[in-house]
Amino acid sequence: MERRDFLRAAGPAAVAGFAGCLGGGSADTDYDVGMSAKAFRPVRIAVEPGTTVRWLNTSKQGHSVTAYEDEIPDEADYFASGGFDTEQAARDNWGSSSGGTMYEGQDFTHTFDTLGEHPYFCIPHERAGMVGTVVVTENPETATTGE
Repeated sequence: MERRDFLRAAGPAAVAGFAGCLGGGSADTDYDVGMSAKAFRPVRIAVEPGTTVRWLNTSKQGHSVTAYEDEIPDEADYFASGGFDTEQAARDNWGSSSGGTMYEGQDFTHTFDTLGEHPYFCIPHERAGMVGTVVVTENPETATTGE
């Protein structure tokens, strides 16, 4: 569902509550990336080094935020909900009590210090295309972002 269609269907109260949240976040929003049933919203965001990004599960589905370990910049800290140090550990523990599952209303934060693209995915919905990217750049206003 496109963001405009969602906002139109959700009504004025939801529009006020989500203003900016689905579009990339700002200092006035309470999260930067939301999670629909099988998508991150927005899919791609651009931030400056030192920015803490907050993901919020805005759906009833269980989700994860799991970095593609081999695709993030070499100097970057690995990130995954559940605090795992590797992609394999996150995958191996999915579904266990410490598996990094984010339920509706739960969030995960990570501070990005290393320039470059930081791709990530949701473990149970990866095959459905639930992937996203945080682009860390000195000038996020000129970086390409998307739904």
